[in-house]
Amino acid sequence: MNDFTTSITIKRPPEDVFRAVLDARGWWNEAIEGPTSAVGDEFGFEVAGLHRTRMRITDVEPDRRITWLVVDNFFAFVEDQSEWVGDLIEFDVVPDGDGTRLTFTQRGLVPGLECYDVCSNAWVFFVRDSLRRLAEDGKGMPESSAGRAAPAARARAAAEALAEGAAPA
Repeated sequence: MNDFTTSITIKRPPEDVFRAVLDARGWWNEAIEGPTSAVGDEFGFEVAGLHRTRMRITDVEPDRRITWLVVDNFFAFVEDQSEWVGDLIEFDVVPDGDGTRLTFTQRGLVPGLECYDVCSNAWVFFVRDSLRRLAEDGKGMPESSAGRAAPAARARAAAEALAEGAAPA
């Protein structure tokens, strides 16, 4: 299976990167409701008319690994609403020279899914840009409930194309 994965090196120690990953409001979505740091925690958010999701934390190894289970998900731009449900989202944190290697994997997000292009591009933005900035500079670029980050604009375009009967870009 070709699960989506992306890796970056962040110029901070593992404990700083790990702490940034736990702060999902600071890099993924400001509107997250619920705790985001301990095994059993459940959290979620909604970008009105576009995306709603709920995660459960299933694994936390301090300064090393965090795993989320997708327990509910809705995308306005796909027909198959089972996409993402049951997927595992993993953050692996490993010391790397003077920094930290962060590897993000979504087990179940594979080429061929309707959301693959939009979702993989969104994760690249949120992990490589927003999460990196939060860890290195203390200020990420999270989405809001209004959907103002770049990935939301691409997802909205896909939703509009689907509604018009065209293939999403």
